Amino acid sequence: MKKILFILGPNLNMVGIRDVNTYGTQTAGSINNDVKAWADEMGLELEIFQSNHEGEIIDKIHAAYGNKDGIMINAGALTHYSYALTDAISAVHIPTVETHMSNIGAREEFRRKSVISPVCIGTVAGFGKYSYYLGLRALQMRFAQNDADEKRSEAE
Repeated sequence: MKKILFILGPNLNMVGIRDVNTYGTQTAGSINNDVKAWADEMGLELEIFQSNHEGEIIDKIHAAYGNKDGIMINAGALTHYSYALTDAISAVHIPTVETHMSNIGAREEFRRKSVISPVCIGTVAGFGKYSYYLGLRALQMRFAQNDADEKRSEAE
């Protein structure tokens, strides 16, 4: 079973309370339960971690090295300026999918640029909580492709 670390950054514990026009009224805990159920259905082992502190998130990414097969991250506002987070993702060489509930490309100018995108295998944004479902599916498909490639090279 592939192990996934799902990281939620600053203020994402307040989903369902803050900016309901953007994020909706479903609570963070309820969304996390949905994401956990989706991961279970996909045969993925999921650890969910939320922090409002950049250093804690970086430490968690470092701890994933050698222990997790994939990372899914909604870095919140850190997406737009944390080069330290970018370096942490790059350092661990773990396939990482960037996710956002909102369409960051359609929001305020400062939210339109992601500094972590260049070190992620892809980005899913704008589908509400379903961005997380799609992020998990992307990782699942990546693992399946890697397994197929590995079997093919063993056969050669």
